[in-house]
Amino acid sequence: MSETEKDELIDAQKQVIGILFEVIKRLQANSDLDEEYFEIVTNKENNETRLNEILNERKENAKIVGRLLEQLEV
Repeated sequence: MSETEKDELIDAQKQVIGILFEVIKRLQANSDLDEEYFEIVTNKENNETRLNEILNERKENAKIVGRLLEQLEV
């Protein structure tokens, strides 16, 4: 394997690691949001605005995770 091929492989590995790190970060954020969401719901707090913010943020994180995973398919 030539030095160029090794460098390309290392770069590809770094990209995959970066993508996976971001995926894990987004999934963990959604998990944290889930906890907050259920805490608000179970305490019967009337905080509709925050619930909507949580749902929107979770949706955005899910979209980003989907796009990142598509990058790994290439």
